[in-house]
Amino acid sequence: MKRKVYIRRKTKETDIFLKLNIDGLGKSKIDTGIAFLNHMLELFSFHGFFDLEIKAKGDLEVDIHHTNEDVGIALAEAFKKALGDKKGIKRFGSSFIPMDETLVQVVLDISGRANFVLTGQPKHQRIRRTGYNLEDAKHFLKAFVNTLGVNLHIQILYGEDTHHIIEAIFKGLGKALDEATQREERKRGIPSTKGKL
Repeated sequence: MKRKVYIRRKTKETDIFLKLNIDGLGKSKIDTGIAFLNHMLELFSFHGFFDLEIKAKGDLEVDIHHTNEDVGIALAEAFKKALGDKKGIKRFGSSFIPMDETLVQVVLDISGRANFVLTGQPKHQRIRRTGYNLEDAKHFLKAFVNTLGVNLHIQILYGEDTHHIIEAIFKGLGKALDEATQREERKRGIPSTKGKL
């Protein structure tokens, strides 16, 4: 069964087209209007082996907030639709990602219950002029978590450069989500003793 979906999300603030193939090769074509977010989603796609296409238009003249958040929602809606009842998936995923002076751990459970924890933010951050910061990344991740229903824990073990920290987070999310969405050959039903996620 192919896990490919198309999503169109349109509000008064944003208009987003998204195409996802969970079982892809890591190919992407991303245009959110936010250059740094484009790059992070390309990394997410590449390291998660997800084929991902996104075209987003939003009220960027006001702020990046609505577009950033709504892209997170649309991406989660695509995963939710593609995974269906979640039969046969591994459900859990984790990764450690080094990025120069930075090390980040990402652990997740596609449980159907939304929970987001980010710990270990460094006291002294070197922020580059990307127009995108750790708070923006957190807003994106919260929107993704709440829509998909995933338990996501991210720990910044150490790091100073905000670019490196955010990059490690998106790479780690891709790798952990790839693991969690893989098919478990030993058990084909719902991956829960409750029989439902």
